[in-house]
Amino acid sequence: MFTLLLASHNQDKAKELKALIQGINVHLLTLNDFPDIVSTSEDQDTICANAMKKAFEASQQTGLISLADDTGLFIKALNGEPGVYSSRFAGEQCSYKDNRIKVLELMKGIQNRYAEFRTCVALSAPDGIISYKEGILEGYITTEEYGTNGFGYDSIFMPLTSSKTYAEMTDIEKNAISHRAKAIEAILPIIREIIALS
Repeated sequence: MFTLLLASHNQDKAKELKALIQGINVHLLTLNDFPDIVSTSEDQDTICANAMKKAFEASQQTGLISLADDTGLFIKALNGEPGVYSSRFAGEQCSYKDNRIKVLELMKGIQNRYAEFRTCVALSAPDGIISYKEGILEGYITTEEYGTNGFGYDSIFMPLTSSKTYAEMTDIEKNAISHRAKAIEAILPIIREIIALS
């Protein structure tokens, strides 16, 4: 069986990825399986550069083909913020809820609530980046939280094509349309090719 490393400690991401790559003969590991690994500093100015850095450094340290993603919520009225700082928008040690509260506060009274969720996934071998792909989903920021599923900004993001926030959807509904699903879908043929050659 082919071993793929998800270069993340985030169990929510691992759960989503497992659902998205169902049916592929892959043994998925995460950074939690490598307690001594040195964490990547996400100091790049784009989500794709961060994803590539994370994938490459994890691959170099473990010798495994590594997949990393970086995701950002880009809100038009906030000049694209939180963007690359989405996971730490309310401060370095903030919670998902802290981030949502900050966005809702900043968006009070704003009519144009258009936003995009973007995920960039990068695939790397120890000797360099193999490929990277981006997935984008358009939507808008709700005026309050709806739903209890998911994580991150899911309860305040409603896709344009839906009457539900991400957090009101089942995992299956979300994975059918999400920004991360689109990015993974785009890179899956390359993963399949690597598995076939290994």
